Amino acid sequence: MSASTSPPAAATAAGVVNRIQAKLPDMPAAMAKIGSFLLQHPQAPLELSIMELAEQTKTSPATVTRFCRLLGYAGYVPFRVSIASDMGRSDARESWKADIGRAFGPDDSPRDVLSTLVNAHTRSLEETAAVMDLALMKKIARRIAMSSHVDIYGIGGSAVMAKELQSRLYRIGINAHHWSEVHDGLTSAAIQDTNSVAIGISNTGRTEETLQMLREAGEAGALTIALSNNPGSPLAESADESIITSVHEQFLQPDDLSAKHVQLLVLDLIYLLVAQVNFAQTTSKLAASAMAVSPHRRPTRAARLELGAHRGQRTTGKGEGNF
Repeated sequence: MSASTSPPAAATAAGVVNRIQAKLPDMPAAMAKIGSFLLQHPQAPLELSIMELAEQTKTSPATVTRFCRLLGYAGYVPFRVSIASDMGRSDARESWKADIGRAFGPDDSPRDVLSTLVNAHTRSLEETAAVMDLALMKKIARRIAMSSHVDIYGIGGSAVMAKELQSRLYRIGINAHHWSEVHDGLTSAAIQDTNSVAIGISNTGRTEETLQMLREAGEAGALTIALSNNPGSPLAESADESIITSVHEQFLQPDDLSAKHVQLLVLDLIYLLVAQVNFAQTTSKLAASAMAVSPHRRPTRAARLELGAHRGQRTTGKGEGNF
């Protein structure tokens, strides 16, 4: 297909500019003046009529029309439409980058998306593990294990993380509570003391409600701990101790799941270290809780077969006793 009949839709988000740059070296002097002007002012056709563009470039409307046809457009109006479409595509892609992330494109194959996603999450996990202060983690775990009360604060997506840690700690005998509503959280924070631990979770470290609850707990005497991706955040700076995760925010937006995965890594480590400190209590509590919920879980296939065999043996034995 010749240049004169190529559809404008074939252009990329900067398609018109690319066409001008490609054709500019071979343009006649008058058309080159238009091309140079448009490279400096790519949105000018959206604001100027054909007469105004001709005046700005000291050419004629007929020259502007020939310029448009040289680029593959039937005239000035289709040329303007193409520029408007290009601007729309550009805005859409900028919006995509802001909302989804720079590492992913709307035209990527599922395999490419998966590969990039795995790399992003793996990198975040590995870098978080590499910079983790294990001595601090052990200290925090011991304080939690010996505490009388643990508060965990999180808003929005971080509330899920707070609930996850609370349920794990509570199951092994830690008096832990999670709060995602600021009034309830402040009420609990205000009754903390020096034998309490308060944990605030916020990827950005700038969630105001989480800051308020953690500060209230600190003022009441609790050891305060911040879990954040931002070492210079208000949350990290206001806490007694801070645990900083590594998340590459260019991959996914906003508050991507790789942030949740590294938070889960940290929380899982805290849980396991606390369980080690209270090993005897942990094992007994886990056994008791497992026993309590076991009637609500379907047995495995192996267990069903074993139970069936056992029942068969009892039936056989009962029958033999009748002779």
